[in-house]
Amino acid sequence: MIRNHYEPEHEQFRDAFRRFLEQEVVPHSARFREQGMIDREVYRKAGEAGFLLYWADETYGGSGLQDFRYDQLMYEEVTHALETSMWMGALNRNSPPYIAKFGTEEQKRHYLPKLTSGEMICGIAMTEPDAGSDIAGFKTRADRRADGTWVLNGQKTYISFGLTAELFVVAAKTDPDNPRALGLFLVERSMPGFRNGRKLEKLGYHSQDTAELFFDNIELSPLHVIGDPLRGFDYMRLGLAEERLGSAAQSLPFAVEAIRLAVEFTTGRKAFGKRIADFQNTKFKLAELQTEVYATQAFLDHCVRLFNAGQLDPETAAACKLKATEVQARAVDECLQLHGSAGYMQEYPICQLYADSRIARIFAGTSEVMKIVLAKKLVG
Repeated sequence: MIRNHYEPEHEQFRDAFRRFLEQEVVPHSARFREQGMIDREVYRKAGEAGFLLYWADETYGGSGLQDFRYDQLMYEEVTHALETSMWMGALNRNSPPYIAKFGTEEQKRHYLPKLTSGEMICGIAMTEPDAGSDIAGFKTRADRRADGTWVLNGQKTYISFGLTAELFVVAAKTDPDNPRALGLFLVERSMPGFRNGRKLEKLGYHSQDTAELFFDNIELSPLHVIGDPLRGFDYMRLGLAEERLGSAAQSLPFAVEAIRLAVEFTTGRKAFGKRIADFQNTKFKLAELQTEVYATQAFLDHCVRLFNAGQLDPETAAACKLKATEVQARAVDECLQLHGSAGYMQEYPICQLYADSRIARIFAGTSEVMKIVLAKKLVG
């Protein structure tokens, strides 16, 4: 499909990022998977090269490029390089925007330059053992003292970058009498009372560290409170479109790469005296999947342009996330099937894509939640 989505400056950025992956990431991928995380130094180098928080104002060390296409193309490149655990988009979009949009000038000057340079990376800590999307079920709490400081207690689980990040945006209940009263707090790893739990073993994304976090009477100053400590729920809701778009942009390249791998395999392997690609079933499967990718790619690119123009609503973003992740799942599964037994072997990249893709229909809101969001807009 001819895409006129990117400008020359985007392709220059892509070339630079591709060289970065070839030099700093791809040669070490096997070791990263074995140790369960990408080396922290890789993210520092990514910051130095300008790939982190490129959207931040120059005052904070960024380039001021308010264009989601840069994250989109990085997702395409990490998938093509088969280092899907390098979640550049998550580091750029999941938590730092809360500081940029709702933080004070002091917070921006204190944290954004460190996040832009890679001196710090920031994770987001929302999910709890007994509460995922159900914010009312959160048990982590922050209690305000008379002097304006806060004390944080609780735990979070399934936290991406839980072992490597130096900073976390933590959601905590701030009013026991109001289930929707939620605050967002900046918690640094070095703070007394912070500790990691175990590194969690996952089905996929073996180079992406996921862990439990525990907060035991952590003392927080006003510097560590983002915006109004009663409006965290509203802040999160305002960020839904960006989060869902990021998930869609992360997911669809899996389908593109799966089809490429399947074409490569089926044209190079024979069965019953002819290429696997010559069987009608193979041709029809690949044609159907490619058509789905074309249509979804057009929808995704459209949503990215809407987001850049400030016009992407949460419901359209939910539809994009739903469609992209479902196409991803079908394409990876069907293309693994076309590999036969080889697809089940770790030495074949399609096996890694299959394991890594399963979470996409769960995180950032499950497919079922996306359907509820859309149905609510349609019928109330």
